[in-house]
Amino acid sequence: MPAGHQHLIRVAAVEDLDALQALARRTIDACYRAFLGDEAVDWFLDSGASDAHVKTYLEQGKVYHLSHDGQIAGVSILDGPTIDVMMIDPDHHRRGLGRALLRQAESTLFAHHAAIRLESFAGNTAANSFYEACGWSPGRRLEAEGPAKVEYTKHRRMD
Repeated sequence: MPAGHQHLIRVAAVEDLDALQALARRTIDACYRAFLGDEAVDWFLDSGASDAHVKTYLEQGKVYHLSHDGQIAGVSILDGPTIDVMMIDPDHHRRGLGRALLRQAESTLFAHHAAIRLESFAGNTAANSFYEACGWSPGRRLEAEGPAKVEYTKHRRMD
């Protein structure tokens, strides 16, 4: 991360909801079209499902946000042993913020679970390469309704 830039990760509060929903919509719009297609992304964004997802988990205290230089630049949702959502605003990619947010999520989950997981779209090669570079192991391909996903796992180190 460039010197002089500050970031903070904390549990999101109700007043963060609009900014977090907007970040998720921007990220989905900018980053998911290449592997999901315009029609699927437009449908998903127009359905309100993304906004509802963030709101539901925020109300449960499971949403974290990363602020960078005072602005919300990343969001993660943690549910049980799972990183349910992990997004960095497209304008802030390739600055080390994703690694910082992922490390925090791992630390939080490893405090309660020996093995943690996440799912990623099989076609999201940029995210999948990132997870693998951060020590996550790809596992089974999840074939459910909609686009295929890959399950990634990581185990707490026993030093």
